[in-house]
Amino acid sequence: MRYQVVIAGFGGQGVVFLVKVLALCAGNRDIPFLGTENHGMSQRGGAVSCDIKVGDFSNPVIDNGQADLIIGLDANEALRNLHLLKQGASVISNAKEAFPALPFEVTLVDANAKALNNEFPIQGLNVFMLGITLAKVEGFPFSVEEVKQAITQMNAKVAQQNIEILDMAMEYAKSL
Repeated sequence: MRYQVVIAGFGGQGVVFLVKVLALCAGNRDIPFLGTENHGMSQRGGAVSCDIKVGDFSNPVIDNGQADLIIGLDANEALRNLHLLKQGASVISNAKEAFPALPFEVTLVDANAKALNNEFPIQGLNVFMLGITLAKVEGFPFSVEEVKQAITQMNAKVAQQNIEILDMAMEYAKSL
C-alpha cells in the first residue's frame, strides 16, 4: 500500500492531531509511514500543512502531483495545496462556498457552520472532517474501527466525544 495525504488548515485546528491519528492507524497495522509534523506557522492562526505517507517511502515530504488526498480544515488552505494532488485524487474540505471547477473528486462541507450551530464543539472540527473523509473517499487506507482505535489511543479522556463527532460526520456524509 502507498497512500499520501496532505492535511491543511491553521494552527489550533488539529492538523497535527490528524496526522498522529493516521500514523497510529498505520503503526497499529505495522505499515511503514512517514509524516511531517507541520509546515508553516504552528501558532494558533498561522497556516499549517502536514503530510503523511503510508507505505514504503524514503522522504516524508509530498512532491507536486503525488498526493492522493487533501483534507482541508480551511478552504483557502486546501486550495493553496492543490498542486500536490495527483490525477484522480480527492479533496475533502471545510468550505462555506463552492470551489472553482477542479479535476478532482471534491466534497465540501461547511463544518464551521455546524460547529457554530452547536452540533459539535469547534475543537472537533478536525475529527468531523476525518469522518467525512472516511465516508466519502474510496480507497482510504484505514477503516472506521482503526480510526476509532487510534483516536482512543491519542487521548482516552476525549475519545468518546471525538468518536461521536466522527460518527455524526459519517452519517451526515450520506446526505452529500
